[in-house]
Amino acid sequence: MALTESNAPQPPFHDTTAVADERKQPTELVVREIVETLLLTFFIFWLVNSFVGRYRIDGSSMNPTLANGQYLLINNFSYYLNEPNHGDIVVFKHPNSDLNLIKRVIGVPGDHVEIQERQVLVNGMLLAEPYIQAAPTYTGDWTVPDGEFFVLGDNRNSSSDSHSWGFLPEENILGKAMVVYWPIADWELVPHVDHPIN
Repeated sequence: MALTESNAPQPPFHDTTAVADERKQPTELVVREIVETLLLTFFIFWLVNSFVGRYRIDGSSMNPTLANGQYLLINNFSYYLNEPNHGDIVVFKHPNSDLNLIKRVIGVPGDHVEIQERQVLVNGMLLAEPYIQAAPTYTGDWTVPDGEFFVLGDNRNSSSDSHSWGFLPEENILGKAMVVYWPIADWELVPHVDHPIN
């Protein structure tokens, strides 16, 4: 049969498939946006957890600077760029156990640390330490080896630290304490002290 072009008006053509697609599209769009939002949320959560750690203070070894029960954020990335410095407050894995501890860096590699007559000296320089609970009642003499650090708690006479268990290997350091975020009433930046030691 031959087909010829007709000039007669034709009834409008309805594409039922297109109508069905138009109905599906808003649902698919919403689902896609939910999936994208969830993926973005998980990515941000992973990114934040990679750079920021959350820890709870258990004990009084950092009194009066940090108190038992406080929660703080640490910067996990800070020591990929720089070495820990005198006066930094760091979170680390205990060299001889599975515990995570928090202490203040007193000696860096090559330093000579002396504790005598209730005073701390680094390379012969007396440290001004307004942050400590009480002056140490113990004595000692240490030279910090390469790749290790000498750390003490601010509550000197009630702290398990380098004066009792030795030096802290650099690879055990998890990060630098940054912010106390809980309880809300205690919110503050963690007070690091810059000791200008030669």
